[in-house]
Amino acid sequence: MSLSPSAGANGLGAFGQDPWWLIAIKAVLIFVILVVLTLFNIWFERRVVARMQHRIGPNVHGPFGLLQSLADGVKLALKEDIIPTAADKVVFLLAPVIATVPAFVAFSVIPFGPEVKVPWSDRHTPLQLTDMPMAVLFILAISSIGIYGIVLGGWASGSTYSLLGALRSSAQMISYEVAMGLALIAVFLYAGSMSTSQIVAAQDKWWYGLILFPSFVIYMISMVGETNRAPFDLAEAEGELVGGFHTEYSSLKFALFFLAEYINMATVSALATTLFLGGWRVPFWIDHVWAGANSGYWPFLWFMGKVLFFVFIFIWLRGTLPRMRYDQFMSLGWKYLIPGALVWILAVATIRTASLDGGVDRKYLLIGLGVLVVLFLAVFFFGEQQGELAGDDEHDTTLATAGGFPVPALPSGGAVRGAAATLTFATGRTVTATAEAPDSLQAEGDTDQVEEDPA
Repeated sequence: MSLSPSAGANGLGAFGQDPWWLIAIKAVLIFVILVVLTLFNIWFERRVVARMQHRIGPNVHGPFGLLQSLADGVKLALKEDIIPTAADKVVFLLAPVIATVPAFVAFSVIPFGPEVKVPWSDRHTPLQLTDMPMAVLFILAISSIGIYGIVLGGWASGSTYSLLGALRSSAQMISYEVAMGLALIAVFLYAGSMSTSQIVAAQDKWWYGLILFPSFVIYMISMVGETNRAPFDLAEAEGELVGGFHTEYSSLKFALFFLAEYINMATVSALATTLFLGGWRVPFWIDHVWAGANSGYWPFLWFMGKVLFFVFIFIWLRGTLPRMRYDQFMSLGWKYLIPGALVWILAVATIRTASLDGGVDRKYLLIGLGVLVVLFLAVFFFGEQQGELAGDDEHDTTLATAGGFPVPALPSGGAVRGAAATLTFATGRTVTATAEAPDSLQAEGDTDQVEEDPA
């Protein structure tokens, strides 16, 4: 595939030239940033959900309660470490590590900013640990390894509930990785590269979140399912699985699973920022007014701001939507997201070929086609949903009238809304229990429901 002019401007020649000490500093900084970001995200989630529920949230430990997450981490480290008797101890101990390490490694190809000058030296280096021609596929492959940690953790626990949670989680993550991968193909076709730095460079004029809007929507839904977050947290459905695959874990091993979940949130958010929101580039075309907005260390702030925007989306969904049923969740992935992504890929490939050969401006064609695809999916999804609801109503009416199940029919006027009517009784009277409807209790002189007090 031919690269766009902006994508090939810098190339991959800037990587692989750093000395070992600079590579070590970059790796340590990425580790520190992810740990600190995890502590902040936990505090941020608790504060945002508290505001949504008219509560205060953490506000005691440290300024604005910022040290609450650190206190929780210390508490987990000091708790008793319990290993179940029926557990496979070796796999039981390795599973949290297998789940956590890939979450850190995936950030090695994420660009935090452009090439900058190293402080107190004359050396220049990209704000990125490394890059490769297949960087995005590397992220998908490394993220898939984390599934092994979850499956092995549930299996090695020796618990039926943990095993069910692990199997449910593996099916969920594998299913939504398919939709996520298909959503990224349109970006590869349009950018002409799988390198993260070159994809960011290709978005110097238009962000792919605008041009490839259906891919952006499919990716956002898939990344929530990939990270087992609400409303797709079926692996931790407390109603039937107690706590999911990590039910038997405690102390630092549970903290590693907890850390892996929040770092995976940051990973998919950083990938969405890189592929769809211009990466480290300043938003809203501010660079046309401020020439230095995309140079130096300022782009790091724009990048982190976009990542926190996606983290807020995660928190917003958790505080807003109820958990889906498992069959609804799998149906959404296999019946809607994957077919929609396939149709969109064909459309992008067709438009790209027409624009290259026929001289048609593909930006406006993609935007218009994206709107049509989103409208089609919305009508298709909500139309079927309304049909299912109508079928359920007919089914319930048939059962209620035919006597199939002992379920009483709803009132003729529909469900009663609002507060119940207040019951009033005459002074000196006693109400007796009857099998009749209590509607006549409000009538003061009804002698069938009310009798004189013998006192």
